[in-house]
Amino acid sequence: MNQASPAHHTPTKLVIASRESALAMWQAEHIRDRLRALYPQTEVSILGMTTQGDQILDVTLSKIGGKGLFVKELETALAEGRADIAVHSLKDVPMYLPEGFTLACICEREDPCDAFVSNNYADLAALPAGAIVGTSSLRRESQLRARFPHLEVKPLRGNVQTRLRKLDEGQYAAIILAASGLKRLGLGARIRNIISSDDSLPAVGQGALGIECRADRADLVDLLAPLYHSDSATCVLAERAMSRALQGSCQVPLGGFAEIMGDGKLRMRGFVATPDGSRMLRSEQTGSIDDPEALGAAVAQELLAQGAGEILAALND
Repeated sequence: MNQASPAHHTPTKLVIASRESALAMWQAEHIRDRLRALYPQTEVSILGMTTQGDQILDVTLSKIGGKGLFVKELETALAEGRADIAVHSLKDVPMYLPEGFTLACICEREDPCDAFVSNNYADLAALPAGAIVGTSSLRRESQLRARFPHLEVKPLRGNVQTRLRKLDEGQYAAIILAASGLKRLGLGARIRNIISSDDSLPAVGQGALGIECRADRADLVDLLAPLYHSDSATCVLAERAMSRALQGSCQVPLGGFAEIMGDGKLRMRGFVATPDGSRMLRSEQTGSIDDPEALGAAVAQELLAQGAGEILAALND
């Protein structure tokens, strides 16, 4: 499929709303270039925006409203007609979109794992007691504290370049970032070690790009269909269903990761933890690739049966 459905006319112009960070712009430019190749008659441009999540850097996301702060301004641009689509890292997209918006497309996923970045150490196991590790994620923090209680975990905010600069200045012995962001920015050489999903279960949707539009724009859903990646979408839908059932947010140390195993099977792992890693609840289940959301919900139910509700209630107070 290399052109728009004949039921809809290919637009003469298409505007992509994007955050202005280097990674967000890479993502928007990647989608722009794919769309230009598919629809050479369409003028595709990018509307760069600074979101509230980009502006407030001295407080952890969980204390200022969560990752939804990265998408609200973009949704306003869509609602007002200043942009047609918005490109997001799916791990930043809330589990419930506001009324009137839809996730029109899930694109092929990059490496979903976390990356260990350090100038002096090969991996987490090499860090000495008291070494400072930087991460902005409660999910990463809880797993780090559970596996390496002798390390000191400190918050790390800012875009990828800012975080690397803080590491290079010696503020941290190591930092943990998404492998996908480093690879997309051409910074893969900074990765000392890819952390296995067995050791650091990824965030829901990590490494995948999502494209959002207004719910009344069926023409755009058709237009974006060639960018839809079925296997990636299957995994991400399972993960998002788990998080939705657990009412996951930045305030919750929670991870979810689905993988297609062959034979029509989908493997899904999830966890909920206390921020200090002292209590870690895990679930692993296998289901059909034909109903990924049912599998995600089943993993969530098993976690709730283990007591995840108590952890979530305490964190959301």
